[in-house]
This record gives sequence, C-alpha cells and structure tokens, in this order.
Amino acid sequence: MAVRTRQTSGARRAASAPPRARRGAERAASGAVSTLAIDIGGSGLKASVIDERGNLLVDRVRVETPVGADPEQIVDALVAVAAPLPPYSRVSVGFPGVVRDGVVLTAPNLGHEAWRGYDLRRALTVRLERPVRVANDADVQGLAVIEGRGVEMVVTLGTGFGTGIYLDGRLGPHLELAHQPFRKGQTYEQQLGNAARKRIGDEKWSRRVRRAIRNLRELTTFDRLYVGGGNAKRLTITLDPDVSLVSNRAGISGGVALWRD
Repeated sequence: MAVRTRQTSGARRAASAPPRARRGAERAASGAVSTLAIDIGGSGLKASVIDERGNLLVDRVRVETPVGADPEQIVDALVAVAAPLPPYSRVSVGFPGVVRDGVVLTAPNLGHEAWRGYDLRRALTVRLERPVRVANDADVQGLAVIEGRGVEMVVTLGTGFGTGIYLDGRLGPHLELAHQPFRKGQTYEQQLGNAARKRIGDEKWSRRVRRAIRNLRELTTFDRLYVGGGNAKRLTITLDPDVSLVSNRAGISGGVALWRD
C-alpha cells in the first residue's frame, strides 16, 4: 500500500513537472528498476534517479550541505531533496568518509562527532521506505568510470581529498589516504582540500596535485587513474596519458553499481 501511494503521488508530481522529469517518472513507473542516487558532499547534497545503466532519468538536484548539523538533520535534508524526484525502488548513497555495512566510521568534513557509529543505512531505510546501500563517495564515483581492467584508481578533488582503488573492476577496501602524511608535516587533505586551494591559488595547488599523483603511482603502480570531484576542472597541469579527468556527475551515476553483485 505504501508503494502504491508513493507512485500515485509521484505521478501527480510528474504531471506538472518539466518534460525531462515527466519522462523520468514515466520510465520509472514502467516497471524498470530505478535507483535514487545520493551524493553527500562537504559542500552540497546532490541526488537524482537513475536507470539500470546509471543514466539520469531527471536532472540532478542540489542543496547546500548543512555542515555541523547532526546526522538526523542531514537525513531530514536528504528526504526533502528526494521528495520531488520520480519514483524509485532502491537507494544508493555516496558518503564522504569511511562506511562499513552502512555504518559511518568517520566523517571528517561534516563537522559533527555524532556521525561516528551512526547507522546511515538504517536511518534512510526507515525514512525512505526503500532498501539502501551506502559506500564512500570516491569509491562510488570510481565505479561509474573504471574500465574494469587491471589496477585502477580514482581521486576526487572537492572539499577534501578522496581515493578509491579497484582490481579488475572489483572495489578494494577503502583506504583513507587523505589523512596520511603528504608534505611538510601535513596530510593530503590539508594540502589538497578546497581550503588549501583557495589559500594558495590554482597554479600552486595543481602542482601539489601532480606530486600527489606521482606518490599514488609509486604506491600502487596503477594502470589508470581517474580524477574527479568539483575542483578537478580547476587543474592547470597537463595530465599523463594514463590519467583522465571525469565528470563530477559520476558520483550520482555510480550509485547503480552498488547494487551489482
């Protein structure tokens, strides 16, 4: 009954929605499996509904992240962001920290200690009444862009510094390289996060990114590296042939991969 009520209200919303939103609602209502994909960032909460190939069925929506708010307030904001979107049957969430079995272990850029040990998967399952899977946001972004051959890495440049690593298309354990020593007694996050970029300018920051890429190459001997996140477009350096820039929208489209066994 709850599912039928949601689809009916979704159809009512779709009737007055822009053409692309109406098409997304119609496609979701046709029986195809659709996923609410949420990307929680240090500056923005983003969401869309995607099909089984990761294609957006409706334009991505975004609101500012209430940094410093407790987890329940963030969950409230996510529910509000999802409310106008077309119907969906499951939920994927990219989170800026370490997550295991849906439980948050670290959330360095969200500014509230209550995140430690918070069961985000359970909270969203209850509020959205759909099955939910949660993973690190950089890991999710990488799942949308990797080729599935050899050792691949993703780096995200945004509020902080994120990484993911993959072997033959399989996601490896999440490593918080962001908080490891990088240079001059500071971590990758401290040297490459958005606050540092604003302080030193794009040119100097870009040279630091180049050094970080060199370090990651020596650490992992990756076959390919993908650079994404909101600040990737600010890079002023020439990237090596095996390093590619990817769209920040991959943080949304990668959500479908969390449901592939």
